[in-house]
Amino acid sequence: MRITSKGQLTIPIDVREQLGLHPGDEVEVVVDEGTRSARIVKSNAGPSRGRRIAESLLGTGDVEMTTEEIMELTRGE
Repeated sequence: MRITSKGQLTIPIDVREQLGLHPGDEVEVVVDEGTRSARIVKSNAGPSRGRRIAESLLGTGDVEMTTEEIMELTRGE
């Protein structure tokens, strides 16, 4: 990997898949001063990807139905 002039690098797709990283996920760079090395770890700070998606959809529905009416449709009642 090569670092850009802006200090950016691309994490290879196989590494992202192994770590379960998705666009928008937060990561941390942990530096080990003794070995002059660094690790990239998935951050636990902030909401999960699923929560971010759900929050982005909150209030966007435009169906004038009650929850019970929607449940009846999904149950086939």
